[in-house]
Amino acid sequence: MIDAVLIAGPTASGKSRAALELAHRLGGVVINTDSMQVYREARILTARPTEEDLVIAPHLLYGHVSVADPYSVGRYQTDAGHALKEAHSAGRLPVFAGGSGLYFDVLLNGIAQIPHVPASIRDAATRRREELGEAAFYDELLSRDPAADDLRPGDTQRVLRAWEVLEATGQPLRVWQAEAGAPLLEGLAVAKFVLEVPREELRARIDRRFDAMLEAGAMEEALSLRDLDPGLPAAKIIGRRELIAAHDGQMPLAEARTLAVTASRQYAKRQETWFNNRMIDWIRIAAQDFGNIVPEIARRIAE
Repeated sequence: MIDAVLIAGPTASGKSRAALELAHRLGGVVINTDSMQVYREARILTARPTEEDLVIAPHLLYGHVSVADPYSVGRYQTDAGHALKEAHSAGRLPVFAGGSGLYFDVLLNGIAQIPHVPASIRDAATRRREELGEAAFYDELLSRDPAADDLRPGDTQRVLRAWEVLEATGQPLRVWQAEAGAPLLEGLAVAKFVLEVPREELRARIDRRFDAMLEAGAMEEALSLRDLDPGLPAAKIIGRRELIAAHDGQMPLAEARTLAVTASRQYAKRQETWFNNRMIDWIRIAAQDFGNIVPEIARRIAE
């Protein structure tokens, strides 16, 4: 008897659709495992499930936080724990679906319980970075925490996080990360799947999906997110900056589309690299023909 199903895949691979159909077939609930689909105000640009999807099967952790919220993997761990309990209490099979490898890692391997960082320290970190500049702030971090050299100076969120934790606790972030807590799915029978789509087919899907987003109102949604603090996780939503730039006359819409599509393709490649390196024991499902995905997953579950 399977206690939970995990479906991972790169952007536009069909994982959300597969999770929806599987949950409908097996009386399950779809639980988000994507770091961008948590945001309430970004339904179109993050390809969040539609209202029609929510009628077919229950969904949890989609659009449940504001884009102004500095949502973190630690917060996700807590929220996913509540969602898992809710699913089991309702007698429904949890179907975790998404493309964020780190979120799946939390489910299966746990995460360090890093002490709360006061808002005053977070604000101080932001001010310090603004005063010093990106490169000097990064160098200051390295002088105090040499192990942070795997971060890129331009990765604002992660660099700030490393600085904040060090300042608040006196211990480098890596020390806390080495003390992961119990995994949420520990002791449960879990079926794990990665959807695989041929590269050219995936690129074509990404192209078509962004065009559909534009028709659905992606420009208006991007403009509503114009004033986001660039240090917030939601500021990285693909297409937001490109469409704002096109609206402001900084580039033609066609160029903005090309840049956003290229960014999505690059993101999909990074996702695939994570899946190949960190999800070696997951079952691979050929997802070029969508009609084969759910029957194959259902067959594997029944074995």
